[in-house]
Amino acid sequence: MMGTDKKLRSNVSQPSIIEPGQPASRPDDPPLLPGEKVMGVAREVTYLCPYSGPARGVLSVTNYKLHFRSMDRDTPYVVEVPLGVVSRVEKVGGQSSRGENSYGIELFCKDMRNLRFGHKQENHSRRNVFEKLQQYAFPLSHKLPLFAFDYSEVFPENGWNVLEPIAEFKRMGVPNDMWKITKINEHYEICDSYPAVWAIPAAATDDDVRAVAAFRSRARIPVLSWIHPESQATICRCSQPLVGVGGKRCREDERYIQLIMDANAQSHKLYIMDARPSANAIANKAKGGGYESEDAYQNAELVFLDIHNIHVMRESLRKLKDLCFPNVEEARWLSGIEATYWLKHIKYILAGASRIANRVETHKTSVLVHCSDGWDRTAQLTALAMLLLDPYYRTIKGFEVLIEKEWLSFGHKFQQRIGHGDDRHSDADRSPVFLQFVDCVWQLTQMFPDAFQFNETLLITILDHLYSCRFGTFLFNSDRERVQDNVKQRTVSLWSYINSSIDNYRNPLYLPRPGVLEPVASVRLISLWKGLYCRWNPGMRPQDPIYQRIRELLVLKEQLEKQVDECKQEQKARVSRNMPTPPRLASPVHS
Repeated sequence: MMGTDKKLRSNVSQPSIIEPGQPASRPDDPPLLPGEKVMGVAREVTYLCPYSGPARGVLSVTNYKLHFRSMDRDTPYVVEVPLGVVSRVEKVGGQSSRGENSYGIELFCKDMRNLRFGHKQENHSRRNVFEKLQQYAFPLSHKLPLFAFDYSEVFPENGWNVLEPIAEFKRMGVPNDMWKITKINEHYEICDSYPAVWAIPAAATDDDVRAVAAFRSRARIPVLSWIHPESQATICRCSQPLVGVGGKRCREDERYIQLIMDANAQSHKLYIMDARPSANAIANKAKGGGYESEDAYQNAELVFLDIHNIHVMRESLRKLKDLCFPNVEEARWLSGIEATYWLKHIKYILAGASRIANRVETHKTSVLVHCSDGWDRTAQLTALAMLLLDPYYRTIKGFEVLIEKEWLSFGHKFQQRIGHGDDRHSDADRSPVFLQFVDCVWQLTQMFPDAFQFNETLLITILDHLYSCRFGTFLFNSDRERVQDNVKQRTVSLWSYINSSIDNYRNPLYLPRPGVLEPVASVRLISLWKGLYCRWNPGMRPQDPIYQRIRELLVLKEQLEKQVDECKQEQKARVSRNMPTPPRLASPVHS
């Protein structure tokens, strides 16, 4: 027995690097997904947890994740991070470093946490782990595939079929007298960042479409997002017009906007909701962009919604991360949140979406939404307004359709905003635009707890896999790019995974109801989403296991619904028993 212990100790003291692609075989190796392989392992590594102190154990790097398992505690302590979540990897300390755990690696993550690991200087395990982390956290920078192209798990449902554009238009009642479906962009020749199928005014010709595309930034012309089933008031989306400093005009664009207005017989007015602060929109004129002049666009009212650009939002999130991780300072918590401006930005996005929904529902007026290029703030506003107006998008499947339609097919640049697989962590194109949208959805679930079929777990799962690169759903910048790389054929959809265990994401309080949600966009009612931003801090977690409680509530809800159905049946039977018997007819009646 002593000999065995000695042998084990001698193994532990040496770095153990598994050859790339070798399957996991040791008992302390990480659990692997289909297509996942262990690329490197280092032993005698210390995880420096900011909450529970140092833990000594084994650090494994696969082509998908970093996995640490402690060996010095009765209950093993496990840390697991998909490498897509890693924003940058840095070495800490050099050969001259003194003091325990002063030499190691630090990982800065996109999900609000940082991780630090101490290595022993004498066994050179840091060099090997650092190289593997650089390769597989940033595969595109090392000419390697993203993990989604290796991942091969099979699910009962194909999530790539969630959105069928023509079926979704038909659900909304299109085509009709005023709107038609067109495949003019089938090969992405008019606009390379738009979907292949559009709905446009029925009277618009192909020549009109081409002329309007030439006058709109990135050729992103006004197309239909949503139509009211009764009033026919619409939400359309586009990019800014290329008016420039000289105030250029385009007769075809003006006529096209008039066609959108005319398609709604209930109102002879159109609201143009420009997401930007007015000063930014004016500044864009100097770069050749700008906004619609109310002189050129008759009966159109221009409204600026004061939502700031991607750079302001990125800085706001950076401040929020500094506040939430690793420790929360009691003395400056509230003032610190205010100083990030995060909740203020959330308020402006929600207020803008609420104004759009109000114009469509209450005023029965059509709305055209744009920012600069129409793929960031525009997607936030159209998707949220549609969520407020249409109960279908408040179901689990409907919410998936909403994300596929308003974010993915309309070319939100997920690759650039998130930085999937590349090591350019300070890239100015990165920004938490989609994160803000999901935060706004969470705010709505808090204001209307019974209006959404899904729970917080669904929203957090979506955000986790926004970064993870396990699924193909959020990869690339546009439909055209996803088609070019055969993403639907070569990767798994996130919706396949979610829909295979849909009960995990159900809200037990959900009561299907028609009607529009009317949120009050006030800082008094908007709160920090601690379940997301502070979830790594054990002191901020709920005291009772929320998943268990949700399951119990769902079971209870099912039992109560069954009892209600049984009572209704019993009541029906009782009524029919007590009804007087109709008098017999003297002779049979033939129809």
